[in-house]
Amino acid sequence: MRYDYDVIVIGAGHAGCEAACAAARLGSTTLLITIDMNKVAQMSCNPAVGGIAKGQIVREIDALGGQMGIVTDRSSIQFRMLNRSKGPAMWSPRSQSDRTRFIENWRKILDTTPNLYMWQDSATSLVIGDGMVRGVKTAFGVTFNAKAVILTAGTFLNGLMHVGSVQVEGGRVSEPASHGITEQLVKMGFSANRMKTGTPVRLDARTIDYSQAQRQDGESDFHHFSYLPGVRSELKQRPCWIVYTNEEVHRVLHEGLPYSPLYNGQIQSVGPRYCPSIETKLVTFPDKDSHQLFIEPEGETTQEMYLNGFSSSMPWDVQIEALSKIPALREAQVYRPGYAIEYDFFDPRQLSHTLETKLVKNLFFAGQVNGTTGYEEAAGQGLIAGINAHQSINGKEPFVLNRDEAYIGVLIDDLVTKGVDEPYRMFTSRAEHRILLRQDDADMRLTPRGYEIGLATQQRYDLMVAKREQVDDLVQFARDFSVKASVINPALENAGLQPLKQGYKLYDLLLRPQFDIQQLAQFIPALHDKIEALEEARRGEIVEAAEIKIKYHGYIQREELIAEKIGRLEQVRIKGKFDYSSIQQISTEARQKLAKIDPETIGQASRIPGISPSDINVLLILMGR
Repeated sequence: MRYDYDVIVIGAGHAGCEAACAAARLGSTTLLITIDMNKVAQMSCNPAVGGIAKGQIVREIDALGGQMGIVTDRSSIQFRMLNRSKGPAMWSPRSQSDRTRFIENWRKILDTTPNLYMWQDSATSLVIGDGMVRGVKTAFGVTFNAKAVILTAGTFLNGLMHVGSVQVEGGRVSEPASHGITEQLVKMGFSANRMKTGTPVRLDARTIDYSQAQRQDGESDFHHFSYLPGVRSELKQRPCWIVYTNEEVHRVLHEGLPYSPLYNGQIQSVGPRYCPSIETKLVTFPDKDSHQLFIEPEGETTQEMYLNGFSSSMPWDVQIEALSKIPALREAQVYRPGYAIEYDFFDPRQLSHTLETKLVKNLFFAGQVNGTTGYEEAAGQGLIAGINAHQSINGKEPFVLNRDEAYIGVLIDDLVTKGVDEPYRMFTSRAEHRILLRQDDADMRLTPRGYEIGLATQQRYDLMVAKREQVDDLVQFARDFSVKASVINPALENAGLQPLKQGYKLYDLLLRPQFDIQQLAQFIPALHDKIEALEEARRGEIVEAAEIKIKYHGYIQREELIAEKIGRLEQVRIKGKFDYSSIQQISTEARQKLAKIDPETIGQASRIPGISPSDINVLLILMGR
């Protein structure tokens, strides 16, 4: 039995698993401490991965050499690409997962990763000395020593669950809360507060009337999460179902509002704006007479169904009565009611971009303890924390992603620069360079970065290089190949489009919105042969990437120029160069906020709420620029 480790990770949720895996695969001996080894990477709420902007994060995790995309693909029971009616910057992959298989796949990875060990216990305090973390003490009285510690306790820090007036301590149903660490860190000067999240009722599939619901099947094309070929689900694919609340449902819920912990003062903390409880929807949108709900399967064979959109902390009997007013759910049997949970989080402005705390060296925070919500946001933070814990204790350069490199970079920069006043959820709208952060090219952006530090494998890097060469070759083919009007006009006329009067380069034809490569390949034998010659396993992915590069070339090029200009401010480092309290030429608010956050660069300073362009100009002048 060993008691000395390079890195200790507290908590085996989505952040903890990615953090532990990354640190161990980079070469650090790593200990993962969790309350229940059989519930690693538990999907505490929705049994799905991805969604708007979240799907992009998962592809970024995979591109860097993380595990979430692989686990999701292997446990998928339905896959869909969301937002296909919009531009490619908005396309977002999403997968329903078999909750049990998801855990099994993650556990297999943890059990077979070299340098990675596990200990089932609850961490109760950190060992800290001389401003540096030294290890972890547990409820069993064991002390483990470490050079770095990553805290990813999720909702377990003083977790408290609410179902009506009933309150039960716990991080999630049937799992105890964790006490001690928050109190210890607050005494040291850390700022902590409380947040709230929730989860819906679970239903028995055998008691749902599907004739009263709208079926929603998945897709079966080439899209998936991992860029590695051959990583696919062998599970039976299952549909989701759509139902709606109605005025009778709303009447029951309105009558129950006085008993809702959210509205009777029992819960004081802030909940997620973009995943509100059903009672919050009623109060926020009083004019709506119905709300859409999704009945989603929890697995390939289980009868347990998740009612997405009906998160609630109402008394259990109010929840059940309200559900009985939905035609498809009149006879529905409930496995367990929805509940709300309050938990501790720390102000993320106390962190650097590496996710290391400013107060204690080599102590890192990742996941919901930083005020975020969502598996994907947690996993992205965990990966970065795991990498940087390894980098720090080995005297290597910090690993930081910029806002024009990755959604993960946007996420972390938002957290450490702006802080949070409600659970943070990623959206495409949060990324000013989102046309550069598409889901199709995360490997082009990030696999070289992951390979450089040793996390992305040689196989993954070689696959990325081969894909890039094939995409560029297809784009060049389109630039060089001329299409005669006589070849393409029959197709145009059949489609009711104006025929061409002269020949065009294939590239110019593809700039027209009514054409796509696969469509034109039906009429241009040389293009068809070119596509057929591509690597079969990744043919669809390569064609899609090439087409996006052609159709959106102008937009992408313009955004790259803008990002380059803004990026110059990121090169002007100011950390530790100013006594902000003495700079009278900037506003009082600016002095206070700059002193508190102590930004790394002028670019980061410009994104702090309350810092004006004139304040930035003063700093630039003082820097001699």
